[in-house]
Amino acid sequence: MSAVKPVPPSTPKPSIEKKSLSESLKAYLDRRAIIMLFLGFVAGIPILLIFSSLSLWLREAGIDRSVVTMFSWAALGYAFKFIWAPLIDAVPLPILTKMLGRRRSWILVSQLLIITAICIMAGVNPANEGSLFLMAVGAVLLGFSSATQDIVIDAYRIELAPPSLQAVLSAMYVTGYRLGMIVAGAGALYLADYFGSTEALYSYEAWRNTYWIMAGVMGVGVITTLVIHEPVSQQVLVQRETSDYTRLVLVFAISVIGFVLVFANAGAVLPEVEGVFTGFVLEVVRMAVSLAAAIGIGYGLVKANLVAPEFARVTWVEPIADFFRRYGKKALLLLALIGLYRISDIVAGVISNVFYQDMQFTKVDIANAVKLVGVVMAIGGGFLGGLLAQKMRIMRAMMVGAVLACVTNLLFILLTYHPGSLPYMYLAVILDNLAAGLASAVFIAFLSALTSIRFTAVQYSIFSSLMTLLPKVIGGYSGSIVDSTSYPFFFLFTFALGIPILALIYYVDKHIIIGDNDDYDSDNSRGMSNDGTDKGLDLTKANPNLTQTKEPPRATE
Repeated sequence: MSAVKPVPPSTPKPSIEKKSLSESLKAYLDRRAIIMLFLGFVAGIPILLIFSSLSLWLREAGIDRSVVTMFSWAALGYAFKFIWAPLIDAVPLPILTKMLGRRRSWILVSQLLIITAICIMAGVNPANEGSLFLMAVGAVLLGFSSATQDIVIDAYRIELAPPSLQAVLSAMYVTGYRLGMIVAGAGALYLADYFGSTEALYSYEAWRNTYWIMAGVMGVGVITTLVIHEPVSQQVLVQRETSDYTRLVLVFAISVIGFVLVFANAGAVLPEVEGVFTGFVLEVVRMAVSLAAAIGIGYGLVKANLVAPEFARVTWVEPIADFFRRYGKKALLLLALIGLYRISDIVAGVISNVFYQDMQFTKVDIANAVKLVGVVMAIGGGFLGGLLAQKMRIMRAMMVGAVLACVTNLLFILLTYHPGSLPYMYLAVILDNLAAGLASAVFIAFLSALTSIRFTAVQYSIFSSLMTLLPKVIGGYSGSIVDSTSYPFFFLFTFALGIPILALIYYVDKHIIIGDNDDYDSDNSRGMSNDGTDKGLDLTKANPNLTQTKEPPRATE
């Protein structure tokens, strides 16, 4: 439900003018942008403790490369966070919600869970036989809690400022995120090396101390959450009995247990295969069957009145129905673009640290180039993306980001012919991260424009989950693909994955008007006409294939 009524189609919008360069830069000093810098920082810490830093730890502990890359699946919580995002919108936390507000209370709880998960991982030596299960438990908890933190921070950001400022907030979020990655990436590698762990001489204590320090750094997030303010929500929250919330959570928990049981037993039933592609198909089938079972269990529990059907519908169904009501059949086109836009660089990134090791670079080389210089360049790319999204239509900026993201993967093929060469390494790292930072900032602004203010957390989590689901599933097989082929083939494959995205962007730009940022162009072909009417409406009359949607007003300046 929304606290405000949709804007009538006849109500003219104010004319949207391009900002000057000085105005665009000044927006980065806005208080709300600074808040997102700090929240982005704590959001960027957990991800590398699951991916690259953990992969190097496991590699030094003697774990096989194929097993190391499979640990990236621990971050699939990012891909499935839309499943529990409705609970975050619907369920208040006892005591904390009254003290801190709906968004800040959930951010604080997720941060405490992140600290707990990191400490669990720090207490495990993967070199010990049988210890990988507990490490996997810690990694999965870290993925779940950090994905939960992302859900709430994304909702907080969208509710914090109007669409005109979302590109800036997205850029600042990406900047903070990359700074967090420097700490959890380069910082973790420096610390592990300082404490005495190398590929030749593994030291569990070095990595344990490193992860303890990372848990301490998350304290910055706790302090930030306590000092920032709660955004003004555009939703009307219906107060329900505590038993209603308890039943809703119980339905979710039973469905998750059903998913886990079906997923585990399906693994025992499905045949073991050696082919990479066949294995991937079987895993997709396994995941689909498990998800279908979980949905079936949840549906059955709702039909059995374990939770009020109306409450379940508003929580899980209405946010999805709203998106399809606004975009119709073209919603499928948007979902395809969301699910594929980042596939090229995400798939390549899963195996990046192992690749650098195989290219004869030391841990310090990797920290200097990838985790420090590379992240700084990604921050620069984020700022460029923010400026780009303010100066041109969002879909045109998306096209620029997509081209750069896939083309820069070809640079790693060049590196395979010059193993151990720092100049070639820095060339690939600098350009690749610049492109990735730009694409990330533009894409976040795009997703924010698609999100209804009435279902902020749920819809944005669906979009961001789709963004990572397929890339992370394929990325889990990156080690096996390289083992079966070669690094040049793998990076050529990731480049080819990005080519169809360009056609998708072009088609979406031709047929869908997205947000305020898509209502004008350099030739003023979109925006307000001379008589004060909305040109977006004129466009839909002239071309019925165009989709124009109306949303309740968001936060204002």
